Amino acid sequence: MKIKEFLFMALTALIFLSSGCGGGGSNIAIQSESLKILSSMTLKEKVGQLIVIQPDQLTLQVEEYTVQNSAARGKTELDSEMLEALKNYPVGGFIFQSDNIDTAEQVKAFTKALKDACKIFPFIAIDEEGGVVSRLGRGPFSADIPKVGTVKEIGNTGDTQNAFNAANTIGSYIKEYGFNFDFAPVADVISDDIPNNPINRLNRSFGTDPELVSRMAGAFLDGLHSQDVAGSLKHFPGHGATSGDTHEGYVALNKTWDELLECDLIPFIQNFEKTDCIMTAHITLLNVTSDGLPATLSKEILTDKLRNELGYDGILITDAMNMGAIREHYSSGEAALLALEAGNDILLMPYNYKAAFNAVLDAVNSGRISEERLNESVLRILALKLKLKEQQN
Repeated sequence: MKIKEFLFMALTALIFLSSGCGGGGSNIAIQSESLKILSSMTLKEKVGQLIVIQPDQLTLQVEEYTVQNSAARGKTELDSEMLEALKNYPVGGFIFQSDNIDTAEQVKAFTKALKDACKIFPFIAIDEEGGVVSRLGRGPFSADIPKVGTVKEIGNTGDTQNAFNAANTIGSYIKEYGFNFDFAPVADVISDDIPNNPINRLNRSFGTDPELVSRMAGAFLDGLHSQDVAGSLKHFPGHGATSGDTHEGYVALNKTWDELLECDLIPFIQNFEKTDCIMTAHITLLNVTSDGLPATLSKEILTDKLRNELGYDGILITDAMNMGAIREHYSSGEAALLALEAGNDILLMPYNYKAAFNAVLDAVNSGRISEERLNESVLRILALKLKLKEQQN
């Protein structure tokens, strides 16, 4: 082991142990085990932990994969080609989309096969917010899935117990099908004067009051945790006042940092201690940053503001990197590097998975990204995985 890496791990261990004294023996054990696993991992295995992909990307044509290539999508079982790709390009987890879902038994078998195929316990994730964005709830066997209503309907009740109950229900059924991570809740505070806002249009926000959204999002996280399912606040720093859709292309927001602090950031800040991670948005903050980059790629936003100024030290995951706001302006490799340099820990669905993987690997080998920086993200990821594995076994 390199001396620098040894010193990093020793220092990290001291930090974990000192910070874990008030959190009980379980937390100390998890951090200790995380360090043990890290010390045994190859560089490629570490890089793989930073990437969560759609199962379809695990094919021998992984280099050619794009979300627009319908022939490359819709995998519903693990096959030999995918297993072969996994050997050379290990991943940290998988996210299921609607076309990965066929029958109840198929989903259970697929999630189990993916877990069994991974050397390190993987995240098995899904977008299950309630309402429109519900891969299982609006899928082919949706009649068997309990309905919880839209996020807006839940927010309109003003009762946090309803948010808890909805997430408890969602957590219960997604866990049954093998998922351990729900990329929810939406913590965006919507602006009623922007009718074209994509979050508002699809009823994905709890409301216009940041304090209400904060309480509802916190209760939703509690509901997921009651079922031992991880959750993610999204979309930092807030997508509720934009008029464009980052799925389609570039989107800018004119709010100042002070304006964001007074509204959009409140649900995130007040739930730092509850959330398992924060998902970053691809919106560009014209009156906050000097780099002109989407928040997902901006060190000014994620490291200088979110981590250093606001004090968040948990996992950061990008929104899908195949969305237009990223795909149309950056190569998969450069987007991956910028996202990690900005402060993200996990890259979600790179447009070209193989290119993103190789770019990160090459960057560590060349020194553009230090192995110490890589280890920081891997340790955060391993700690959450060990917690989930312990809870769900």
